[in-house]
Amino acid sequence: MLRLTELKLDLLHTDADLRHAVLKLLAIKEAQLLAIHVRRRGNDARKRGIIQLVYTLDVELTNEAEVLSKFSGHPHIQATPDENYHYPCMFASPPTQRPVVIGSGPCGLIAALTLVRMGLQPLILERGREVRKRTEDVWNFWRKQRFDPVSNVQFGEGGAGTFSDGKLYTGIKDRGHRMRKIMQDLVECGAPEEIMYISKPHIGTLRLVKVVENLRKKIIAAGGEFRFEMQVTDFIIQDGAIKALLCANGDEITTDYVILALGHSARDTFATLHARGVHIEAKPFSIGFRIEHPQGMIDSCRWGGYAGNSLLGAADYKLVHHASNGRAVYSFCMCPGGQVVAATSEVGRVVTNGMSHYSRNERNANAGLVVDIAPADFGSEHPLAGIELQRRLEAHAFVLGGSSYFAPAQLVGDFLANRASTSLGEVLPSYTPGITLTNLDTALPEYAITAMREAIPVFDRTIKGYGRPDAVLTGVETRTSSPIRITRMQKTYESVNTRGLYPAGEGAGYAGGIISAAVDGMKVAEALALSIRERQTS
Repeated sequence: MLRLTELKLDLLHTDADLRHAVLKLLAIKEAQLLAIHVRRRGNDARKRGIIQLVYTLDVELTNEAEVLSKFSGHPHIQATPDENYHYPCMFASPPTQRPVVIGSGPCGLIAALTLVRMGLQPLILERGREVRKRTEDVWNFWRKQRFDPVSNVQFGEGGAGTFSDGKLYTGIKDRGHRMRKIMQDLVECGAPEEIMYISKPHIGTLRLVKVVENLRKKIIAAGGEFRFEMQVTDFIIQDGAIKALLCANGDEITTDYVILALGHSARDTFATLHARGVHIEAKPFSIGFRIEHPQGMIDSCRWGGYAGNSLLGAADYKLVHHASNGRAVYSFCMCPGGQVVAATSEVGRVVTNGMSHYSRNERNANAGLVVDIAPADFGSEHPLAGIELQRRLEAHAFVLGGSSYFAPAQLVGDFLANRASTSLGEVLPSYTPGITLTNLDTALPEYAITAMREAIPVFDRTIKGYGRPDAVLTGVETRTSSPIRITRMQKTYESVNTRGLYPAGEGAGYAGGIISAAVDGMKVAEALALSIRERQTS
């Protein structure tokens, strides 16, 4: 096939228009064009009032070699590259001792799937519950304030990404074509087929539940084993190498290979790893609030007269401002047509995050409005100091909200004027269990509040209405990424000082979303398998 890139058509074009554009570009006759496959579809809305769809296509022709020769050197016409994923090694029979994967978020699930496809039989340990029961627990917390520290938005099968927008796009490079392989597996497990080609694919929470269940079934069918409500409480390390794991129920699991796919909220496990001498370092992350606006306002600002078009869907945005105090303020994890959710993993703390369903048809848009912070801001040089900062902010938010898991909230107009809010405007907050109107001035460090107050009017110049007085801020957003990095070797992916221990994904500090975590899980699984192969042949 031939690959055509950067082919632009009007938003309202037909399939016949697309076919005609291909015929015209390649200067071929109708009979010579056998098939058109959409490889990628995005949009270009940079010109006000004009939105075009931008295609990458793979086309089948009767005279492919002739056309390819005619357009030799053309920047947007070339042979379709090989994008198949290739496993680095295969095992005819698995070794006696199984590798262990700790965590069943996107990193852990894809790492386990990769291992079983290479012929290994991993044991997957998950401290939380399977995804369907976990979903019941989360809804009980949101609706009835029944918080369960074992099963919540952070802990359980599917990871924190299960209760998010289900975004499947990332800026990482993917020369090994792992991302496409992951997308194919997600489609096989029930994700919509469009995630293979739209520029900003997402699944949404309700669909993710079924996808996660089907991923588990794939892994079990190929030889993997899952154990839920199985928290690892200690690591047996001898002579600089992992030897066994201790679990909360008293089980001791012997293994020489462990993938740490913990997620960014496994604070007790991070503390245990540090106590056992595994090298950990503090890393930057961001803190802030969730901000809500009417989704229709965002659609009108971004799409103009095209707002409501089904191909465009609910509009998103991405904003950044470098404040005069040296802080970067930016939008984070924007959820079109979604809701703000309670995302704590510990008793007596309030944490916010954003979530959307596949339809993205809720009344509000929400996004993190966050400020970057670095280890120098944590108040200590201890590697886990960022976690303690998170805990202090989350505990204070719990008190500001009324000590009932209600979240503290404030209208943007009042936030800019530094006065407590007493009543809502047209924008109704979506956070459950509920919100307590207050003044958020003390919810975050002064430098963060100052930077956000400077940024909001600037963002209003890009998204008209961003600074509307009745937009709602809900606090606090503290789990933007892991505050630690479990340092690993660049080539082998093992811990720098603990052989057989493979830090992976977002919790270990090497990813920042569903797909980047899943890709990292594949890379680590590949490295682990190659290590086993090398040991077998040495």
